[in-house]
Amino acid sequence: MTEPQPASPPPAGPPPAGGGFAPPSGPYLPPAQHTPPTYAGLPSYPPPPPGYAPHAAFVPPPLAPGGQPLAGFGDRLVAWLIDGLVATGVAMVLFAPVFVWMVVRMVDDLPPPGPDGTVAGPDFGTAMTDFFLPVLLAEFGVLALMLVFYWLYHVEYARRSGQTLGKKVMKLRIVPLDPNAALTRGMLGKRYLVEFVAGALVPFANYLDGFWQLWDKPWQQCLHDKFAGTVVVKVAP
Repeated sequence: MTEPQPASPPPAGPPPAGGGFAPPSGPYLPPAQHTPPTYAGLPSYPPPPPGYAPHAAFVPPPLAPGGQPLAGFGDRLVAWLIDGLVATGVAMVLFAPVFVWMVVRMVDDLPPPGPDGTVAGPDFGTAMTDFFLPVLLAEFGVLALMLVFYWLYHVEYARRSGQTLGKKVMKLRIVPLDPNAALTRGMLGKRYLVEFVAGALVPFANYLDGFWQLWDKPWQQCLHDKFAGTVVVKVAP
């Protein structure tokens, strides 16, 4: 019976000075040339599409020159609607006496019925002089009173804090574009001229003014902001 011979050890380099294992012999391959292991039975996934970012970076909101975040279109729209409700309430109070006067005048100017029960209508000249002209003058008077109210509300009242009631509810404020300047009556007066006077006299001017902020860069200004040198910002609650 022959005894089994021990397996010959693999070729190795010179033994290390401090003991341990000898480095393997053969050519050295850098890590980049190593073949990655493959696993059978695992599903393969297609490569991600170009431009795919698994963790998109957070995009901060645009800031005003003073460092405050600019007000968005939605917040400004809600603030405008609240201010519109306030103006509608004031208009109803102002127009109620005019409406009552119009109804009373119409009833008083009705001609009495004839012997056969029919009522003759007034001629066109009499109707223009006695009814339509006074009504037209009354409407212009209400419009003038509304413009006065808008000045008191959007200029004098807003000058104290840069806010109307709608902007206070939505935590917005009107500030100068120059962070070192103070909000003045002149700035708010320019906003008033574009937003309300031009909006009342020029058809569709108020729509163009309001929607301008959607494409204005970089301060998201309406036309009345650009004319006055102001921006609308969010304030801390």
